[in-house]
Amino acid sequence: MNQIEKVSQTYELISPEVQLLILDVDGVLTDGGIIRDDSGQQIKRFHVRDGSGLVMWRRLNKQVALITGKESLVVQHRAEELGIQYVYQNVSNKLEIYDDLLEQLGFNAQQVAYIGDDLPDLPIMRRCGVPIAVADAAAEVRAEARYITQVGGGHGAVRDAIEWLCKSMNLWEQVLARYR
Repeated sequence: MNQIEKVSQTYELISPEVQLLILDVDGVLTDGGIIRDDSGQQIKRFHVRDGSGLVMWRRLNKQVALITGKESLVVQHRAEELGIQYVYQNVSNKLEIYDDLLEQLGFNAQQVAYIGDDLPDLPIMRRCGVPIAVADAAAEVRAEARYITQVGGGHGAVRDAIEWLCKSMNLWEQVLARYR
């Protein structure tokens, strides 16, 4: 049995179709490292395939949101570059933002996938329809996940999760059609 066949058997686990993908940033879109230059400016490394995965997701008319406990202009710039309009930084209560976002967009919890890596992500992961952990997430986060990516945060984990979601919702051929 190939990977697509294995994934397609889990399709019922992802019904109704996910409309909103919410990501933590540090440890998910990045490897969790924080680099500062001599002037104190923060530097973060993003993986290009995560960006292309997010563009694919948005081309399917799906929504993306970032919810992070830290604040950084780098994150805002990356979100703008990828066309992500829902960006919440310096958040102490992620669950409150999650609830407000669902109400604002008119989605229910089953229409949401969330990718996390650490303990502050657990409240949303326990409430959303499809909790996803990056490969190097805390053990407690991996235990709550419906899917664990094949790679760690900042190394293409978001792309991995998006591909898995698309295959699980029978949307992967639609993604591939753009490249034929």
